[in-house]
Amino acid sequence: MSSRSASQCSTSSGPRRLVVRAAGGKRGGGGGGRQRKGGGGKQAKQAAAPQPTARSKPLIMAEFKADEVLMFDPVAAGRDALQVVYAYPNEYTVGITSLGYQLVWAFFETRPDVSVHRLFIDAHDPLPAGTDLLGFSFAWELDYSNILSMLEQLGIPVLAAERGDEHPLVFGGGPVLTANPEPYADFFDVVLLGDGEELLSSFTERLLEAKRQLAAADGGAAVPRRELLCALAAVPGVYVPQLYQVDYEFATGPVASIAPAEPGVPPAVQKQTYRGSTLASSTVVSRRMAWENIFMAEVVRSCPEMCRFCLASYLTLPFRPAPLEGSLIPTLERGLAVTDRLGLLGASVTQHPEFSELLDWLMKPERSHVRLSIASVRTNTVTPQLAAALSSRGTRSLTVAVESGSQRVRDIVNKKLATDEIVACAQNAQEGGLEGLKLYGMVGVPGEAEEDVEATIAMMQQLRKAAPKLRLTLGCSTFVPKAHTPFQWYGVSADGEKRLKRLEKALGKEGIEFRPESYKWSVVQALLSRGDRRLSRLLLLVRQYGDSLGSFRRAFKELQGELPPMEHYVSSSYDPASSVLPWSHLHGPLPQGTLVKHLQEAQQHM
Repeated sequence: MSSRSASQCSTSSGPRRLVVRAAGGKRGGGGGGRQRKGGGGKQAKQAAAPQPTARSKPLIMAEFKADEVLMFDPVAAGRDALQVVYAYPNEYTVGITSLGYQLVWAFFETRPDVSVHRLFIDAHDPLPAGTDLLGFSFAWELDYSNILSMLEQLGIPVLAAERGDEHPLVFGGGPVLTANPEPYADFFDVVLLGDGEELLSSFTERLLEAKRQLAAADGGAAVPRRELLCALAAVPGVYVPQLYQVDYEFATGPVASIAPAEPGVPPAVQKQTYRGSTLASSTVVSRRMAWENIFMAEVVRSCPEMCRFCLASYLTLPFRPAPLEGSLIPTLERGLAVTDRLGLLGASVTQHPEFSELLDWLMKPERSHVRLSIASVRTNTVTPQLAAALSSRGTRSLTVAVESGSQRVRDIVNKKLATDEIVACAQNAQEGGLEGLKLYGMVGVPGEAEEDVEATIAMMQQLRKAAPKLRLTLGCSTFVPKAHTPFQWYGVSADGEKRLKRLEKALGKEGIEFRPESYKWSVVQALLSRGDRRLSRLLLLVRQYGDSLGSFRRAFKELQGELPPMEHYVSSSYDPASSVLPWSHLHGPLPQGTLVKHLQEAQQHM
């Protein structure tokens, strides 16, 4: 055990940090090449575009930066500043629209002890000769392939175990990693779990402190990587996968145990929750954004409804609204000083306790030029007044989540909503002048039967009669289990694909647009959402073949005997009393006992 104060883990040593440079050539690997927009687990293909050469990428980035309006004041980095490359594993227009990416980048830009350089797959800032820290904002599962390609282009081993003291620390954050980082654990040195507002500061300051302490103890020599990781593992919310040993019941069996691999490493890592009153808002506005010139403001965080399948609710608890006075209104005023397009973000925006007052403020005559987008609307909060207000501010349609036309299924998932309220929502939307209503539904919910699917068809028929002028769309996915929710122990239903086809056939006859999410994509989502770290080997293989379900099956076949079959991860149901889940050592807002209680409440309706 080391005597140095920066770490309690066993020591290691290595050579001085070498120069890390951006490699030339085109983007390698399996690509990924798809982006995810909006909520509800919907998949969207990204238009293929010629990849610029590495030499041209700084020039392209300079063009992008010329169109940016910064909402903060950058601070010049000091001479000995930490050299950070912060990456988004997709194109600039996608990454710069990510509020999470914006916030982390702006945090680094406002520290004099950090010099940050942005990196996207199609553009990047001039990169430093030596990099101390490389970070990734990870928001869509299949972007893992782009992460691996970017590591290769920077000359960094894709596996954390193969990196030496000469390589930068590779960290990641974002919704994919906060939910379940284990399938990607072998690729990251550090994972930041939870809200970044306070976690980022704690992480950065501990890193700087540990580097100073360890460098002084070694007389200025290179800082030993292992000791640095041990120091970071003491920070709440900082997860260092290499410092945990995962054992399995047998080679192709379930997880048996997860325990620290070193003395002094905490047995569990708690996701961090920011409890301040000022929520997130845009740090940059640009015409190059996927949603052009939009200023985004987080109105609420989490959701009070707590649907039992919903990661966005359970993983981000508690529900927090931003106060209007002193917080949200001043934030929106700053945005309106640079653009006329506002995006109100949150899992349940209209459940803000002061939403009526917010709407009144937005609807004042002096803001008649404002174009308004709302991320989500609670179905039973849609009134003719709300619909008319949104229509007058450029909104043409609303999206609401109803999950099912069956009251029984809505009771199972804890969707506190009656069919009459859904019908009233459609009528009010039409009366208020909106042109379309998109409903999000789901099939394959645990306990669902064929008659529940028929109830969804009947509900859509009822909506068609109640609001004949409204363009109706039903977007529908198959249930996918998510970590840290009461339904994490259930698998994907084998009937999901058949039920999607049943809805498509029936609604087509009614002239109702049906947009099903690919059942095959739901299978891949389930695999990644419930996977353990043995999947890292699988992902390296899949990357060579492409991101289709067939590629995943091919990789499973090649690794037969080394990990469980796909069905173990995707369709198996686990026993809450005896199963060790891959993320059992990573704690969300609610203890497992509470999740089990919520599961049992759901089962009473099945």
